[in-house]
Amino acid sequence: MANEKTIAKKQAQVEELAKELKEAKLVLLTDYRGITVTDVTKLRSELRSANAEYRVIKNNIVKRALDANGEKELDSVLEGPVALITSKEDYLAPAKVIYNFTKGHDFYKIKGGVVEGKVMTAEEIITLAKLPSRQELLAKLAGALLGNITKLAVALDQVKSQKENA
Repeated sequence: MANEKTIAKKQAQVEELAKELKEAKLVLLTDYRGITVTDVTKLRSELRSANAEYRVIKNNIVKRALDANGEKELDSVLEGPVALITSKEDYLAPAKVIYNFTKGHDFYKIKGGVVEGKVMTAEEIITLAKLPSRQELLAKLAGALLGNITKLAVALDQVKSQKENA
């Protein structure tokens, strides 16, 4: 039987992780079977640039931390080797990094996660990762508005020249 010191240490780990997961905007659980050291080093670097963290923690500790936050729906994905990706600042950029990594590595899979407190399936996270970034959406909106304004200016100019000719 485990001694009390070990149990207290693990309980502290669970409490610390639960607090961290509650504050995170993104919590992703991925299956990392077959990933090479080179690949994981590159992935960690890309995630760091997206202000996210990649860790491998025992499933039992992750399960207890998620349960403490009321996110029991993810218990089913905590089978086999699971990597934990967290981000406190943004959820879209790290999700895009992981999604792009899964496209190049068939064995690496998104299992599920939590986005801003909402438990999501792998399919929902992939859909979210496929969305354009905020800057891209704003650029498209500006382009659409500019196009309409240009058409309005041309139409008003035509009306002006017709009135001058008449």
